[in-house]
Amino acid sequence: MSTDVESALAESGLDSVPLLDHHCHGVTTDDLDRESFETYISESDWPAPDGATHFDSQVGMAIRRYCAPVLGLPSFATPEEYLERRRELGGVEASERLLRATGISDLVIEVGHRSDEILDPGGMAAAAAARAFEVVRLEQLAEQLLEELVRRGGGSDSFRDEFARTLDERLRRAIGVKSIAAYRIGLDFAPERPGDDDVDEAVRAWADRIARGGPSRLEDATIIRHLLWAAVDRACAIQFHIGYGDSDVDLHRCDPLLLTEFLRLSRASGARVLLLHCYPFHREAGYLAQVFPHVYFDVGLAINYTGSRSDAVIAETLELAPFHKILFSTDAFGVAELYYLGAILFRRGLARALDAFARQDDWPAPEMRRIVESIAFRNARRVYRLGDELFEPELGGGA
Repeated sequence: MSTDVESALAESGLDSVPLLDHHCHGVTTDDLDRESFETYISESDWPAPDGATHFDSQVGMAIRRYCAPVLGLPSFATPEEYLERRRELGGVEASERLLRATGISDLVIEVGHRSDEILDPGGMAAAAAARAFEVVRLEQLAEQLLEELVRRGGGSDSFRDEFARTLDERLRRAIGVKSIAAYRIGLDFAPERPGDDDVDEAVRAWADRIARGGPSRLEDATIIRHLLWAAVDRACAIQFHIGYGDSDVDLHRCDPLLLTEFLRLSRASGARVLLLHCYPFHREAGYLAQVFPHVYFDVGLAINYTGSRSDAVIAETLELAPFHKILFSTDAFGVAELYYLGAILFRRGLARALDAFARQDDWPAPEMRRIVESIAFRNARRVYRLGDELFEPELGGGA
């Protein structure tokens, strides 16, 4: 990093402050070939066109700039050199080096996405030398439950009771839930709680489809609304996918402003709503975080994929939202590089934004330190009710 950025990091305290990653996933420790690695550094479901590479992107350039030194290479080693070094170290060693260099103290891991490919929360805690907590994906929980009910010979009429019991059981160890309503039905769903009869009718139709050999994928808006309100009733921390994602999403239906009436209806419930990723709707998310007492947000996924432009995205999150409503996240999945980039680009972007505010309006260093700690870990500890105890990892790395 340049000297001025190092100075800003030191002044703000961001060079040493631990990070609580409030939304992330496991990584693979397999020895990846190039094709496999490139699938993890793009949100596209498709390989790059013939003669091209996913390294030719903001995230690819950032990996070569920042991750290469952690693995013992010079910055901007070629993709071929980088992947050869990664295989030479082995997937386990490469992943542990990158994870432990992040300064992330706590991982809040959503376990519902391709969990058979990646480390579980316990494996991630060991690899990262951090603590790990679990978040349950509502739609997956419902799918697994109804598949089991159908295997047992029916029972769809008991779905509401069984789901309530199963959710309560999972929440004994999980610290929150997540919904991918944005993927399945869009965020323009009817915000009100659905009636029991309507839910039962929708579940019967879903169960009949599964019994006939159809897919178990949950795409019914009535049932998904029921799951969300079950979480609201339990005063959960509820994560919502917002905005940028893979090719499954219809981006125009992922604007968080579409949740406005749902947020009005749930604001006195005790539930906390966490808007994830949010790009390119991060300014809209900032507005919602300002006007609703139970709404929080991050720009985790966008930080990695905007790379050299991530400073601007981070600065824009600080325009309108109260600082006690912004959280740190990487949304890393699959490869540990995305954890390392998420951490280092966040530290850099927040430091540069605060340095600009200090230069323009004389923000005092103690105030900046307080804001840094709030966004880095204190807000998330409050939202997920984790208490004040903080595990401080050993910072390392080659940045």
